[in-house]
Amino acid sequence: MSIFDLRIETERLILRPPQPQDLEPYLAFCADEETMRSLGGVQPPSVAWRSFCSLAGAWQLFGYSMFSVIEKASGAWVGRMGPWQPLGWPGPEVGWSIRRASWGQGYAPEAAVAAIDWAFATQDWQEVIHTIAEDNEKSKAVARKLGSQLLRMGQLPPPYQGPPLQIWGQSRAQWQQRPR
Repeated sequence: MSIFDLRIETERLILRPPQPQDLEPYLAFCADEETMRSLGGVQPPSVAWRSFCSLAGAWQLFGYSMFSVIEKASGAWVGRMGPWQPLGWPGPEVGWSIRRASWGQGYAPEAAVAAIDWAFATQDWQEVIHTIAEDNEKSKAVARKLGSQLLRMGQLPPPYQGPPLQIWGQSRAQWQQRPR
């Protein structure tokens, strides 16, 4: 099976590697100031294109990266979600970012459960982390719903360094023992 055939379904969502038709909604996502507030700020289209291609390329090179999250009912791209560990990252992460129009619908925890299940099933990870800005209460709430807890403070590598971040997460054993 090719990585491009990978498709994970939840009750309301499809998670799959990025495809060319995801670029336009991804560019709009990266241009939204409120959505990008905790993600390093708005990205001009040329930078967002590189970011999108980086996610897609990681799938080809390493066999995992952020998924595109697609709403089943509408077919709309609603965000990016999934496992990644860029060079110098503070650990193996499952991160989430949902477009503003889809906030408050429970998509982040629904997709994150599927992404973490997939990451632990396919990668030799012993823990999963989530890097969260100290003032990002919405992401902390998602982390709590996943059963994660604050593990430590950390720093992203250059050029993404900024104020220290909270590193939330849990071990593989904790994930496997959580109530379903």
